[in-house]
Amino acid sequence: MSSSAVSDPLKAGNRVVAGGIAAIVLILFAAAVLLFLNLPDANAFNARVERLFVESDGLTSGAEIRLLEILAQSGTTFSDVLASYRVVIFVLLVFATALMVAALVFLVTIITLNRRISAIQRSGIQVSSLLISRDSRAVYINDMEFALTEAALETLSVLAEARMDDDVLTGAQIEAVISGRDASDCEEAAGATRIKRLRDALGNQMVSELLVKTIARRGYVLAVGRDVIRMI
Repeated sequence: MSSSAVSDPLKAGNRVVAGGIAAIVLILFAAAVLLFLNLPDANAFNARVERLFVESDGLTSGAEIRLLEILAQSGTTFSDVLASYRVVIFVLLVFATALMVAALVFLVTIITLNRRISAIQRSGIQVSSLLISRDSRAVYINDMEFALTEAALETLSVLAEARMDDDVLTGAQIEAVISGRDASDCEEAAGATRIKRLRDALGNQMVSELLVKTIARRGYVLAVGRDVIRMI
């Protein structure tokens, strides 16, 4: 696969993310503009009170003047509260934008990871070296060390030898090679149990399932190239 074929989907994905982020920012910006334009004027109440002062020359008693002063103070309080509301709304809009952008990035990341996992599941693990060490009872896969039990090491060794001969072994055949008996005298379940224990010993589920593959109605095989297998 050429580098351009790989980079084209990546570029397309980057464009989708950039476009999504831009769309989110624009939508929330438009919503913010409409919201702020439709909010009442902070000085509207003060303007009405001022107009009332101007039109109320006949109000001369102490109680009436006190009432006008209270209205003026109320207008100032209303203006301050509305100004604080504007700040709160602005902060909430910024927070909502950040959350939506983060959600979009996480969603794209999850989709990308799912596609990569699907590609790995289709093609198998890319193993550049598989070294089976009987002395240390371990297998080294791409410089990763997996400690194995004696039984798991025997099972892996049998599968490795079969892979070098391009053979697919059934569970009964695996049990026969390890036990030294004839395959007709061995049960399929015994070999399947050995495969399960080998996968458990490898630990990582994805690694074990993709390394030791099950071929329907045929048996088990190592999903690696013959030239990468070494046993010491």
